[in-house]
Amino acid sequence: MRIHFRKPGPSSLSLLYDEFQLPKAIRRSLNLILLANLFGNLHGIICGGGTTAMVGLANELHAGDLAFGFINGIPQAAALLQIPFSMLVNRTHKRKKYMLTLGLFSRALWMIFGLIPVIVPTNPAWLPLWTMIFLLGISSCCGAVINVCWLPWLSDLAPSRMRGRWFSFRDMLVAGVNLAFGLLVAWMLDALPVYNRYIIVFAVGGFLGMLDMLCFGFCVEKYSDSPRRLHIGRVLKNIRENKAFCRLVVMWTAWCFTSNLAGPYLARYSINDMGLSFMQMTVFGTAAAAVATVTVMSCWGKAMNTYGCRSVMLISTIATSLTDAFYLFSSYGNIWPVLLRNFFGAACWSGCNLAANSMQLSASPDEARPSYIAVFACITSLIGVALGTLCGGALLESWENAGWFAGKPDRLQILVILGVVLRLLVTFLLVPPLENDRDGTPGQMVSAIFRRVIPARYRK
Repeated sequence: MRIHFRKPGPSSLSLLYDEFQLPKAIRRSLNLILLANLFGNLHGIICGGGTTAMVGLANELHAGDLAFGFINGIPQAAALLQIPFSMLVNRTHKRKKYMLTLGLFSRALWMIFGLIPVIVPTNPAWLPLWTMIFLLGISSCCGAVINVCWLPWLSDLAPSRMRGRWFSFRDMLVAGVNLAFGLLVAWMLDALPVYNRYIIVFAVGGFLGMLDMLCFGFCVEKYSDSPRRLHIGRVLKNIRENKAFCRLVVMWTAWCFTSNLAGPYLARYSINDMGLSFMQMTVFGTAAAAVATVTVMSCWGKAMNTYGCRSVMLISTIATSLTDAFYLFSSYGNIWPVLLRNFFGAACWSGCNLAANSMQLSASPDEARPSYIAVFACITSLIGVALGTLCGGALLESWENAGWFAGKPDRLQILVILGVVLRLLVTFLLVPPLENDRDGTPGQMVSAIFRRVIPARYRK
């Protein structure tokens, strides 16, 4: 019997590049940015806010709820520096230089985080924790340049009509790799000896972050406009007059604030109060989220091309608002709230993020896009993520000190209820005024989903 092997055809990414007739150098650079994003996401599995590794290290350093809020909020507060960095990038056109200096240093610092419990004296007791917070602040400040470089860089390389599908392909690829890597990290945290588990894990995380930056060293630098000196006052005036962009900033800031009241504390709650292991958190958290993202991301991309960003944003935010409520049914050793929240949460969040990224790029002009992205990131990160996280930590700690909500529902579940209600209010009040880039409506999108999910014989 003769076996015939079919010659592999071009990948979906190659077909996408062919559709827009991109030259070889641009294709290579976009692939390198895709690889950089992949390394960056693997770095984030270890070093991102609220990850199992960060929860474990914070527990090792005896961080309370408010201190844990600081650990999660500092990287967001550092987004303030994106505004001056964006001015610098616009004036000098040296994205590659900044990524390979400040960005690389920011990621390299993470390699020493795991050494803190070993080399920093525990007298006074607060010194190791605040050493971590200090190093996190330096890394975050230097890393503020990354966002204002890579996203406009991608925008200048990729035509506007292909960005949604490129992001969709990227997110599916990243989700699949995150699944395998998350399991490896969880195994390391569970299996390695306590005294060196964080040394190894954070060394790996820092190294992956450095690879993220190094990929940009081989990309073509392309700019849609000539170098120009932008004045912050004029930029802010132009942004204030851009109604579509302002409405998006207000909506996404409020959404991030309400999402981060309880969100960053759920992983810690799952480990400390529900008694789940690092491996369980990864399997029913990171892995479930990766499977969900791979499953639905292409659907969100197609829906956005047909019904528009606003329709995707409205449907995905309504669904996402409800996912934290699974924790209202939590109990010791019960994995179902974690699994359901992460699976459905990731499926819905991927739609929110895809719509937000596309709307952010389309609402910002080419000649000042780094500044617009910097202002967007600054406001949403500082007021939305950082302030929301700190408010959530302050509420949890104050309720604990006052002895409130010691039974069922407990203090985190009360915070979850508050977050769900506020997120729904933000969705219904602030998403409809956003501009849509297609003629499709949310109602048509829901009808299409209903027809796809429910067989015709049951729709009578």
